[in-house]
Amino acid sequence: MMRRVSRSVMLVFGIGVLVGVPALSGSALATDKHVAEAVEHAKGAAAHGKEGHADACVEHASEALKHAQAAAKNPHGAEGVKHLTEAVKHGKAGHADACTEHAEAAAMHLAEVK
Repeated sequence: MMRRVSRSVMLVFGIGVLVGVPALSGSALATDKHVAEAVEHAKGAAAHGKEGHADACVEHASEALKHAQAAAKNPHGAEGVKHLTEAVKHGKAGHADACTEHAEAAAMHLAEVK
């Protein structure tokens, strides 16, 4: 009887591990993807801002902000979100240089998100 219970416990534990581990790593991969997208768009915003294109800087910074908010769960992510918010604000005001500075700072912080 005791052997039967032990087998059942081991079976349930094994199934739990087989189902649980991929689910947990999948959420980590989703976060990594959001961080990578945020960094890519922040760099794109900075590149367009350097060319004086405030509207394109806003477009990329806004997209980066969406991804950063989805992934920002540590101080670097939070700092990246702050800079992207400022980049969007300044870009909408037509300040391509300020948009660039904030987008570059955001990209730097987001690249540090682990």
